[in-house]
Amino acid sequence: MRLAVLDIGSNSVHLLVVDAHVGAPPLPATSHKEVLRLAEYLKDDGSISTYGQNRLIDFVASSMEIAEDQGSEQILAFATSAIRSAPNGDETIERIRQETGVELNVMSGEDEARVTFLAVRRWFGWSAGSILLMDIGGGSLELASGRDEYPDAALSLPLGAGRMHRDFLHSDQPSPEDVDGLRKFARQHIGRVAGDINRVGRPDRIVGSSKTFRSLARIGGAAASAAGIFVPRELKRKDMASIVHELATRNAADRAQLPGVSEARAGQVLAGAIVAEAAMTIFDVSTMHISPWALREGIIMRQLDLLDSSEILSPTRRRIGGPPAPALSASANGHEPGGARAALETAGQD
Repeated sequence: MRLAVLDIGSNSVHLLVVDAHVGAPPLPATSHKEVLRLAEYLKDDGSISTYGQNRLIDFVASSMEIAEDQGSEQILAFATSAIRSAPNGDETIERIRQETGVELNVMSGEDEARVTFLAVRRWFGWSAGSILLMDIGGGSLELASGRDEYPDAALSLPLGAGRMHRDFLHSDQPSPEDVDGLRKFARQHIGRVAGDINRVGRPDRIVGSSKTFRSLARIGGAAASAAGIFVPRELKRKDMASIVHELATRNAADRAQLPGVSEARAGQVLAGAIVAEAAMTIFDVSTMHISPWALREGIIMRQLDLLDSSEILSPTRRRIGGPPAPALSASANGHEPGGARAALETAGQD
């Protein structure tokens, strides 16, 4: 089937239309993206300004037109940290529904970590063993660890690159004191929850997903995106000190000249690098493998799993309609209620 995934993040808003088949990787058909940076349209209380809401609604409306023109059978629309943490997040969601018809679903930080972990597991396979995942978005850092398709431990911290840039690195070229302040803040927050991740056991492979880790790996010498997604890419902790120094001694315009750093993210890439260095230090990561798949692909994989299971379990599905929607939240012990199949959500809950 042809699926459209609308991802409203703290940095960018991205529509991805794919041809999806059970048992096969999704094949991108078209993409529509805008670097909206919702974090820059927040009021003093953290709520999204009317201007920010209007820009978001315009993008969602244009994305709907593109998805329909491309023949999408389903649209999976979801939002993460920016709307999740905004005091007027519900109001923003309601405006989007009324003015565009899109039912936007907000993922919790833990579910964001779990679904991203699913994508990473599918990419690296069972031979990767136990995986520790790190994902730095605009508003939050997600951590997840485990041996199965869904992690045994998953959590989210408010340490996103955009948020930390706004809160700590106020000038175009921050002072060493500002950099040290963010480094201490990040290490303290990650250190407080490290035990929850470490209890799962030492991972066999550490994986980084998100634009931040891809950019840092590129600065560190990894292959360019033009080489394709199947080229292995790594980020080494021994390179992080020099990467942070290189970024900290440049202003945003000069950072944008570095490989892998776009002009739109040049301001916040230093904050992301400091958080990444802190996480790699706390978890004693020597080498991190970079995953080209992340949250969007995880949502697609989960939807395909649902379609696969409904075909097997409900042969009369076309007569009686689709399967009922299970709850999104995990059970009290953090595992999928009733196993992985039972916890797959429908498009309306993504």
